[in-house]
Amino acid sequence: MLAEYTGAVVILLVATVLACALLGIHLLVGPKRSFAEKNEPFECGERPIVSPHQRFSVKFYLVAMLFVLFDVEAVFLYPWGALFTQLGWFGFVEMLTFIIVLSGGLAYVWMKGALEW
Repeated sequence: MLAEYTGAVVILLVATVLACALLGIHLLVGPKRSFAEKNEPFECGERPIVSPHQRFSVKFYLVAMLFVLFDVEAVFLYPWGALFTQLGWFGFVEMLTFIIVLSGGLAYVWMKGALEW
């Protein structure tokens, strides 16, 4: 039974040895010069306008999470559209229920003002 996993263990071992070897070579051969400009935060090749430690508003994160939430839920519409004729009325009613719940959540978030900057 353990013979089935031999290939996976060998690949994992080779990957680990290779990663450690590449990191070791970098430490031995890589440049070690340090200067002030190198230690500054990089922002598209320009000097930073504001501090990189600036705090963002919570609304920024809220909008980002809502975008991911509704985007991932909208992904479920594509397979349904591809199998629409095979699913028949059952698939239509199920997706209609899903869209109603999704629209209700969007309306709630909109009324609470979470989408306004």
